[in-house]
Amino acid sequence: FFVLVSFLSHFHSSRSLLTSISLHFQDGNGGDQWGLAGDTFLVGCQLPNELIYSEFNKLNPDMSNPKLNTEFGIYSPQCGLHNTHCAFGHDEYMYMVLKNHPENKLPDSALDIIRFHSMYCWHNKGAYKHLMTDADHHMLEVVQRFQKYDLYTKHGTVPDVEALKGYYQTLINKYIPGKLKW
Repeated sequence: FFVLVSFLSHFHSSRSLLTSISLHFQDGNGGDQWGLAGDTFLVGCQLPNELIYSEFNKLNPDMSNPKLNTEFGIYSPQCGLHNTHCAFGHDEYMYMVLKNHPENKLPDSALDIIRFHSMYCWHNKGAYKHLMTDADHHMLEVVQRFQKYDLYTKHGTVPDVEALKGYYQTLINKYIPGKLKW
């Protein structure tokens, strides 16, 4: 399923352009940011210094809220990453679409990859260990194994879509048949 998840990862990453555009034009003037395109993180607790451009963490309004600006915030120690809330962006959106698809046959580990593969502060820098369960440590290994299929596998050569269509359609039919509710 790594190949299909990589395909979905590349597909939904291209949708991040739409996220970026909608963020800019939310109220016609730029508006408040309600989602993100790029590295993801947990909300409800202190933003980790391991985030890219962490010098801007202080600009997040949640960081002036004493309840949210602590190591645990609204969470309990070892609560498990499945019991946390991710910043909303294209990864979380795709995760929700697939998780709520009644005909979804992707294993939980595939959904975990889709949801957490852009949380580099976690799987690459070690953030959020205090929230992890034993199951999360296994999930971390799976997400780290996926990385060779993700970010640095993209290149400038445009693939022959027609030549690949049948291969990917077979995977889609096997794991996520039916119509997705976007």
